[in-house]
Amino acid sequence: MGKKPELSISQVINMSFGFLGIQMGFALQNGNASRILQTFGADVEHLSLFWLAAPITGMIVQPIIGHYSDRTWNKLGRRRPYILVGALLTTITLFLMPNAALFTALLTPLWIGAGLLMFMDASINVTMEPFRALIGDNLPSSQRSLGFSVQTFLIGIGAVLGSLLPFILTKYFDVAGTSEVGQVPSNVIYSFYLGGFVLLLSVLWSVFKTKEYTPAQLQTFSDTIAGEKETAPKFGLRSIVSDIAKMPLIMRKLGWVQFFSWFALFMMWVYTTPAIADSVFYLREGNRQDLYMEAANWVGVLFGIYNGVSALYALFIPRIAKRFGRSKTHSLGLSIGGLSLISLFLIKDANLLILPMIGIGIAWGSILAMPYAILSDHLPAGKMGVYMGLFNFFITLPQIVCGFFGGMIIKYFFHSQSIYGLLLAGVFMLLAAFFVPKSKN
Repeated sequence: MGKKPELSISQVINMSFGFLGIQMGFALQNGNASRILQTFGADVEHLSLFWLAAPITGMIVQPIIGHYSDRTWNKLGRRRPYILVGALLTTITLFLMPNAALFTALLTPLWIGAGLLMFMDASINVTMEPFRALIGDNLPSSQRSLGFSVQTFLIGIGAVLGSLLPFILTKYFDVAGTSEVGQVPSNVIYSFYLGGFVLLLSVLWSVFKTKEYTPAQLQTFSDTIAGEKETAPKFGLRSIVSDIAKMPLIMRKLGWVQFFSWFALFMMWVYTTPAIADSVFYLREGNRQDLYMEAANWVGVLFGIYNGVSALYALFIPRIAKRFGRSKTHSLGLSIGGLSLISLFLIKDANLLILPMIGIGIAWGSILAMPYAILSDHLPAGKMGVYMGLFNFFITLPQIVCGFFGGMIIKYFFHSQSIYGLLLAGVFMLLAAFFVPKSKN
């Protein structure tokens, strides 16, 4: 028996390259879903309810995909069949979502848009979960911080492209960035088309450039943890329930960190556009529809900046984590992010909003890499997929809670002033930093 061999940096990049396209699609969704839903008639206090489609589907889909990918082996491998199918479905949805108004014969555009939002997130989750498990499958423990950091870097690059696309098309290619009431601007529509093409091509690159260890080969490596070679019931819900009961303690502790982190992120994604429009752009004179679209385009730029920072920060995460430990590194990143979110409440100049995006980018880079790096050393290889999927509970649950109660908090406690939602997000991010458990690595 021997240890898993270390892979070259090019092999690590190829293995995760599809994440560039996935996050490009995810960024387009995050930056424009609220705009699309409001264009089709959604009220600001109801936005979080429509966004519930995403975490609910993720909570259901990821553990199931993880469970069955642990037990799959065919010509494409173990994880790659799910990655490919998810990418095809996500690409189709990216083409359809900004054109929801075309399906008014079936339902109102608002409900078509909400349904496509749910289907898009389900498809992204089918693709994303096996990518996470692939790092645990193919890399030895010594390279997992590197592996998840490479994923974070590619996620950041994809998110920058997705976030900036509407702005770039308008600024440099004269694509219309505004539209009549009830219509999605052309720059958003064409951005979704381009995002779909990039997603599909990048995932195909990973699928055909990556090799996987067979389940039998995984069992021959000596760098495994206790219990890794134990078997569970072969298929079904009973096996997943059993896995939940046997969840590692470190996973439960990280659950609190994930809860507060993702509650904060969900508030930020849902309410940044209306918050910035209210607190910054509406202070100027002009048509409110045009000012709102201008604010939405600028939020796309801001989101691109924090994703770009996360990509750059990912290059330094392995070195920082090696020196200070994974837990301290993650706690520091979350603290910086929390303070940056709180500062958005105080800023009234659109250009100055760039500064807190730097801190938010550091937090986002840490959130995408460090929890998985901390967790992966405590998971058995035979259940890497299902536990990575179950770990998604701690991402989707806070989004569901925020979805149900976020709108009510904004409406009744903050009198429909969305900027207070960003202030609350900062407080929750600081709580996440406080709950980061200590780890040996």
